[in-house]
Amino acid sequence: MTAATGRCCAPITREPLSPDDAAELAVLLKAAADPVRLRLLSMIGSHPGGEACVCDLTDAFDLTAPTISHHLKVLRTAGLIESERRGTWVYYRIVPTAITRLGALFTPLTPATAAS
Repeated sequence: MTAATGRCCAPITREPLSPDDAAELAVLLKAAADPVRLRLLSMIGSHPGGEACVCDLTDAFDLTAPTISHHLKVLRTAGLIESERRGTWVYYRIVPTAITRLGALFTPLTPATAAS
């Protein structure tokens, strides 16, 4: 515990979540709470240019194309990624605001400096 705050660690939020915010974040968390979908998010987010063709994603998994498509659809429906069809291929990119929102939930606030 710190003497200044009486807490053992920095808080992760300034105030409790509202019921609406909790429901919206739960959708994002549920969509991301799968190892394949987490890998897809990381692959899309780290791909050069910030977007990845579905053709670049499917080879990384020992899964069928329909299974990968299902996982991508879950991420898209939740609002974590968006897609654009170009010819026969679909390109995916991260929705920055959704990822930032998730990240902010787990990023501790900087603890206040103790007054001298």
